[in-house]
Amino acid sequence: MAVNLHDSAYEMEKVIRESDEYTALKKAFDEVNADPSAKAMFDNFRNVQMELQQKQMAGQQITQEEVDQAQKTVALVQQHEQISKLMEAEQRMSMAITELNKIIMKPLEDLYGSAE
Repeated sequence: MAVNLHDSAYEMEKVIRESDEYTALKKAFDEVNADPSAKAMFDNFRNVQMELQQKQMAGQQITQEEVDQAQKTVALVQQHEQISKLMEAEQRMSMAITELNKIIMKPLEDLYGSAE
């Protein structure tokens, strides 16, 4: 019996959307977005994060001043209860996705051997 990978992937998407991890993430995200000051703070944090990632991917050097500013931004958002909850939910979702990726990649690992 042939298996349609895309159908399975769409089923996985549905399962992810119904998972406790995603539900908690969405709730935390909605709460941050409902609070204008939290949203502005979180948006600033994400912008700083994206700028540094783009510089790294472009092979550009990140200055100490940029590192210091990023650390201050992280410290500030971690003190905000709603944003802190969102970041924790993001981490749990990321861990779940990492575990799913390991499971999905298992057949190729078995075939080619572990990269480790």
